[in-house]
Amino acid sequence: MPHYRFSDVARLLGVSDDTVRRWVDAGHLAAGLDASGRKVVDGAVLAEFARSQAEAAPDPTGVGRSARNRFVGLVTSVVQDAVMAQVEIQCGPHRVVSLMSSEAVRELGLAPGSLAVAVVKATQVIVETP
Repeated sequence: MPHYRFSDVARLLGVSDDTVRRWVDAGHLAAGLDASGRKVVDGAVLAEFARSQAEAAPDPTGVGRSARNRFVGLVTSVVQDAVMAQVEIQCGPHRVVSLMSSEAVRELGLAPGSLAVAVVKATQVIVETP
């Protein structure tokens, strides 16, 4: 399992190095030493910590559905012509882009600043590693 330096942990979790140090000092995140004596976090430990810290915004629709990948966010951009539209939603640190009909944009009242839920139902998810 890989080990991550505090600066890498901070970058991956979107926090400062000092926050990572505080988590370790408070016992919220376990750390060890690498061969060079630097403090590091085990990859499996980091993955579990990241999962426990992830707080998705609640889905305001209250609709049950089979898709598990729902991302609540704010519409940041709508570009449309007579037929099609591109809608960008900022969901936490993630930007989700949807292509849909301009009619759908009008019916949903989508405009920058609108609250929206991006629902992703995909048959393929591509995973890459460095």
